[in-house]
Amino acid sequence: MVKVDSTLLLILVISVAGPIVGSFIGIIKKPSEKFMYNMLAFAGGVMLAISFLELIPESIKFSSMIICSLGILFGSFIMFILEKTVPHEHASICPRNKDYELKRTSLYLIFGMFLHNFPEGMAIATGTVSSDLKTSLIIALAIAIHNIPEGICTSVPYYLYSKKRLKSFLVSSVTAIPVLIGFVSATFIFQNISNSLIGFIIGATAGLMIYITADELIPSSCCKLTNNKTIFYLVAGILLVVLLGAI
Repeated sequence: MVKVDSTLLLILVISVAGPIVGSFIGIIKKPSEKFMYNMLAFAGGVMLAISFLELIPESIKFSSMIICSLGILFGSFIMFILEKTVPHEHASICPRNKDYELKRTSLYLIFGMFLHNFPEGMAIATGTVSSDLKTSLIIALAIAIHNIPEGICTSVPYYLYSKKRLKSFLVSSVTAIPVLIGFVSATFIFQNISNSLIGFIIGATAGLMIYITADELIPSSCCKLTNNKTIFYLVAGILLVVLLGAI
């Protein structure tokens, strides 16, 4: 029991670390675009591998092929709706121009990330149905990595507007709260529903992560760079999941 509790605590810490670390970096010194894009590609590789090697097989095991497929479609559709209705900027187009309405832009970004992070918290909790919680740890790591650049994108414009480092850090860091809420909510739900519904939710999580990777991480990591080496960071993310699965 102590081991499980310690693992859960580690998952929670990793879950909220991304936006907080990104917010801190944003008010100190923004890292190079090359580093940010490489990390997005790496996170994309981890998410794709987790979706196809862990979540989809797990969903089928709990439910059926049809329920899993419906879950994937549902998760993808939810992310599509969020992308269309919630103000949310991709990390590759962080505001850089001083002519931007910085106050409005920064608040929109923070609000968008706040709502955007809730389903990601639920995604992290899907691994809690696994006895060793390994899947949750890997998902938490991938989402945390991809949230670091987005944390930078929320703190930078607010800091440029307010000129206050601490306030900018704290305001931007609140985007980590829905990750935690989503995690706790989904963990509770998994304990009180049927296996078929669990399978559907796990499938929806796979759809959510595939959508994020295809719509956000891969385009963001590749569209600004001509260096094909970035692709190998995506491959490295996939290999990490494969190797961890063999342990």
